[in-house]
Amino acid sequence: MGEHLKKMKNIGYKDKYDPTKIKPYGDTINDGKIQVSFTLPMQNTPKATIAAKQLVLKMGLREPNIVLQKSLESEFTFFVVYGHLIHNVDITKIREEDSQLFKAMSMDEINEFISQNFNRKIVVVGATTGTDSHTMGIDAIMSMKGFHGHHGLERYEMLEAHNLGSQVLNEDFVRKSIDLKADVLLVSQTVTQKRIHVQNLTNLVELLEAEGIRDKVILICGGARITKELAKELGYDAGFGQNTVAEDVATFFIKEIRNRQKK
Repeated sequence: MGEHLKKMKNIGYKDKYDPTKIKPYGDTINDGKIQVSFTLPMQNTPKATIAAKQLVLKMGLREPNIVLQKSLESEFTFFVVYGHLIHNVDITKIREEDSQLFKAMSMDEINEFISQNFNRKIVVVGATTGTDSHTMGIDAIMSMKGFHGHHGLERYEMLEAHNLGSQVLNEDFVRKSIDLKADVLLVSQTVTQKRIHVQNLTNLVELLEAEGIRDKVILICGGARITKELAKELGYDAGFGQNTVAEDVATFFIKEIRNRQKK
C-alpha cells in the first residue's frame, strides 16, 4: 500500500466520502480521476485529437487530458486519456447477496460431495467450439495438470471428464455429449471479433434445444470476456470469466445437479 493511502487510512478517510455517491479515487477521495484507452479508425491528425476528446466527454469525463496519442499503422490512432468521471454509484443500494464472493470447495470436498449425493461419477464434456483454436482456457479447467496449482477436472476421482479440444463444431459437440450421456457441458470461447462468440454460443443452445436435451444438462460457458450476465442472457446456466479454476466450475455444477434432483 502506498504512503498516501496509509496516511488516508490513519486520518479516517471513510468519513470523507458519501457512500451514496462513490467515484474512482485518484489524488483525493471522490475526485473521479480515471484513465481510458482506445483506438480510433482515423489517421493520427489534429482531427483525431478533437474526435478523441469529444468521445471521452460523451463518456462522462471532464477536463480530458490526452497523455498518449500514437499511430497504429496508417489509418488507426491509439489514445490514452485521463479525466474526471462525473458519474457515481450508490453502494448503499447494492444488495448483500450480490456482493458475496463465491466460495468454492476443494477437490477432495467435491469428490466427497459426489460420493455422498450421487450413485455414480458425473460426466463432464468440454471443448472450445466453433472456429476458435485456443485451448488454454478449456485445458486450464479440464486437463490433468490444471492451472496455477489447481488440478483440472480430469484429476477428480468422481468425475468422468472428456476434453474434446479446440475447433469442435457445435453439431459434433452435441453428438458426442449425447453419446457420452453428459451431465455437464463446458464451452470455452476466446475469439471475440465481431462478437462471433455470441453467435456460436447461441447456436449451441439452439442445437441442444432441437435435440431436446437442453434442460437435461448443466450448460456452462467460459472465457476472458464471458460474464455471468451474458451467459444467462444467452441461455446458459452459468458463465465464468478470468481467474476461474476447476474448483469454481465443479462446485457450481455439482450443487446445481443436486438442486435439480431435489425439485
